[in-house]
Amino acid sequence: MDWKYIILIGVTIIFFTIGLMGIALPILPGVFFIWLGSVIYGAFTGFKEISFTVIVVFTAMLLFTIVVDYLANIYGAKKFGAGKLGIFFSVIGMMIGVVTAGLIGLIVGPIIGAIIGELLSGKNHRQAFKAGIGTLVGFLSGTIIKFLVGLLMIGIFIWRVF
Repeated sequence: MDWKYIILIGVTIIFFTIGLMGIALPILPGVFFIWLGSVIYGAFTGFKEISFTVIVVFTAMLLFTIVVDYLANIYGAKKFGAGKLGIFFSVIGMMIGVVTAGLIGLIVGPIIGAIIGELLSGKNHRQAFKAGIGTLVGFLSGTIIKFLVGLLMIGIFIWRVF
């Protein structure tokens, strides 16, 4: 093993680590970093172990996580009774929450936003709180799915390379 390969493996591990952290801290695009680490490795090794086909599969997995993450949040909110205003305010709450309170704001912001949106739409406190909890359930569901897909991508990478 030459030093260039060791550096390449190190860089790939850094991207994978940032990716896994990004799944837990959605400020970073987690699965994207795992995908990017794989693409970089593939490009620098002539796409031998990590072939172009694997990159296409990883791209599909990345797109899947983007869609699932979006839909899980909406589904969770709707399943627990949130209306359009509640969903809209949960997105606003997420943006404000991330900026003002980081990770805690990312979790609490959408809940508060959904509650405010539901109260403004005329629902009672109980219904509004239920919708707020739905946004949390959707967020956690999406995060779990992204984490599992990220681990699967890393597992495939390890299987192909080592």
